[in-house]
Amino acid sequence: MKPWFPILLLASILPSTPALAEPASPLLGTWAVDIDTLPIPPQARPKSVTMTYSDAGGGKWRTHVEVVLPDGKTVQATSTYVPDGTPVAVEGNLEADTAATRIPEPGVMVTALALGGVPGSMRTYTVSADGQRMTETVVFFTSDGTPGMRTNRFNRVR
Repeated sequence: MKPWFPILLLASILPSTPALAEPASPLLGTWAVDIDTLPIPPQARPKSVTMTYSDAGGGKWRTHVEVVLPDGKTVQATSTYVPDGTPVAVEGNLEADTAATRIPEPGVMVTALALGGVPGSMRTYTVSADGQRMTETVVFFTSDGTPGMRTNRFNRVR
């Protein structure tokens, strides 16, 4: 019976120890859009777009977006949120002043945007299996109410 004692002791201790921390989300980090693949005319494309997802502590995330426009002007947007779908304010965004974000599974983020109480676009971000690429699928409506979609591709910066 002595050989089983260490196993029984370990089994009795394990339930009282804290669970191991979950691995960091593959979404966390900085991403740069692949400008050459943007589905808009080259002269209308921004010079760069970077998005950084970071852990803001307390179960919250922070998204920071920086866009360098074709004329060189820089615009930035930031939001801090719990990724549970609860709406939060977005600061500095030209397309939205409110966002709701949820992470339904690791490597997938869904964000709904609104501006002035009017629904804007829905964006789904999906990280590749190797963690080096991210695809953004944007669902939007034109001014006449016609639905549309576009895809943007990002590469991990860090």
